Amino acid sequence: MASASKTLPVVEMREGLSDLFAMHHRRVLFAAYRITGSMADAEDVAQSIFLRLAADSEHAVSNAGSYLYRAAINGALDLLRRRNAAASESLDSAAGVASQGRGSRPEAEALSSQLVQWLRTVLGDLSPRAAEMFTLRYVEELDNREIASLMNASQAVVAVTLHQARAKLKKRLTEMERGNR
Repeated sequence: MASASKTLPVVEMREGLSDLFAMHHRRVLFAAYRITGSMADAEDVAQSIFLRLAADSEHAVSNAGSYLYRAAINGALDLLRRRNAAASESLDSAAGVASQGRGSRPEAEALSSQLVQWLRTVLGDLSPRAAEMFTLRYVEELDNREIASLMNASQAVVAVTLHQARAKLKKRLTEMERGNR
């Protein structure tokens, strides 16, 4: 009888994990996709989050939806950081593509793609907290109040962090533009 009671929580956790997966998988997947720009990468991030949750079934999560959403953003940002550290395209070669004719549609699309890639690279250079706040504000389009609530911070901290992140991005963009000339 004692062994049956020991397996009961595992069965309940598996059922709870299935419910969590059904309720939150789509949101986790698309939050990761918006950051990585790759559905395959987003699926990897989502899978690792739910596997980590299954492996760590002893710890309860008070707000599973918020936890999983933040884990998706952090996992996607971590993936970008790992890629940037391993081998990323240099800004010099991106500048070469950007400086080639900007008038035609294919070149404009290439420039837009390069800008998105550059933004992902620079986000990987921000602190994890700043990158998460920036992503929540400008990718997920949450307001400062929502971000503060989600990240257990004051609205003032969110505002200052976002201001500093924008300043850093602006500085990097200016450096990139100077490299084009």
